[in-house]
Amino acid sequence: MPVENAPRARGVDRVIDIFRQLHQARQPMTMRELIDATGAPRSSIYELVSILTEAGWLESNAEGNIFFGREMHYYGADYMAHNDLIRRSHQLMVELVAKHGETVQLCMLEGNKYQVVLSESNAQPFKISSDIGVKVPIPWTASGRLLLGDWSAEDILALIPDEDFVLANGRTIDKQEFLDDIHRAGAQGYYLTEGLSDSFTCCMAAPIRTRTGHAVAAFCFMVSRDTPMERRQMLLQELIVSAQRLSELS
Repeated sequence: MPVENAPRARGVDRVIDIFRQLHQARQPMTMRELIDATGAPRSSIYELVSILTEAGWLESNAEGNIFFGREMHYYGADYMAHNDLIRRSHQLMVELVAKHGETVQLCMLEGNKYQVVLSESNAQPFKISSDIGVKVPIPWTASGRLLLGDWSAEDILALIPDEDFVLANGRTIDKQEFLDDIHRAGAQGYYLTEGLSDSFTCCMAAPIRTRTGHAVAAFCFMVSRDTPMERRQMLLQELIVSAQRLSELS
């Protein structure tokens, strides 16, 4: 890369870092917090924040704290409208919440982590395992076991850091049991976990597949662990049918 382009490249990297830090914080940050979190020079952060604020990508509140601006919302809406899987999944999720009153999520892999891409819930307060876009260790999830079904055992263990096999409560997931879970999930076409990322939650997931059979996403119900078995089975069947509908159109 030509030397004269290096400052521009560093500027782009810093913009990306600002966005990542704000996303991880999930709330407005002070300029001091942004500078400390990014490790970038104070003058660079002030200049970039000024430029991004003029463009509407960032906004500051009455206290001067920085967060995402309205333009970012528009870009997100554009992505949601034109990504076929996201758009169709959202429509179906709204229908399922209206019908069953349970939290529904669309989940995908992001590098060596799991992320919730979309989440819809009813008006009742309910603690879900993670927010949209937050990276979660793959072994903590039902979806992760489905999304790694095409991977070899060697590649799976190379992908996931050792620390990700340790749950929030300190319990360690046995690696061989995790590999067995992945095989079982692929064979039965769905998977359920209880009390992994949240001790009060049961997660049931079914894969959304491409025409070649590759699992690209998972459709999930997040329900309370005291949900009766009869209702669980009904929801699981609804989930499997819904994931198959999305797979047929992928």
